Amino acid sequence: MSTATAPRLMTHAEFIALPDDGMERNLIRGVVQEKPMTRRNRFHSKTEATIAYYLKSWVMKSSEPRGDVLSGEAGVYLSRDPDSTVGIDVAYVSAETAAAQTDDTTMLDGVPILVVEILSPDDTVKETNDKINEYIAAGVKQVWIVDPHFHFVRVHRPGHEPEFYTVDDELTAEPDLPGFRVMVARLFE
Repeated sequence: MSTATAPRLMTHAEFIALPDDGMERNLIRGVVQEKPMTRRNRFHSKTEATIAYYLKSWVMKSSEPRGDVLSGEAGVYLSRDPDSTVGIDVAYVSAETAAAQTDDTTMLDGVPILVVEILSPDDTVKETNDKINEYIAAGVKQVWIVDPHFHFVRVHRPGHEPEFYTVDDELTAEPDLPGFRVMVARLFE
């Protein structure tokens, strides 16, 4: 009878040394998850830019100290030992997390308050749910799953049932992003 051996866990340093070969990769608790890179479409890109715009506008109107908005598959180092490193469509990080970064870092080292994942045509339910679970486990306060095809936003928060917002609804991010509000329809204009 043979016994299965646990896979060798990869470190963040080993992960970022992997070749840039057209594969989309995340490092989740030391295990590489990969699939062929999704070719982004204009609906995904436009939705990402619009969400980043509304979040950045909210940040600029907020009182000091302000957090920061990252977008474009922003590299985020969520946890260590075992390491988790992911690419996020749009993220909002606290002022403290933003200030802790150095000029030498290319990836955000810390947990965002908000993560926005914009669905692509080839995203599976399992992949999406795994991402949500990983973000919540790492300490993310809100995860928005945005569907640019059907024009909805599903919000996940630790310890709460998911909330579903359509184009007729106003999306708020209370209490984690005080005062942030936008009509969902505006995200898809």
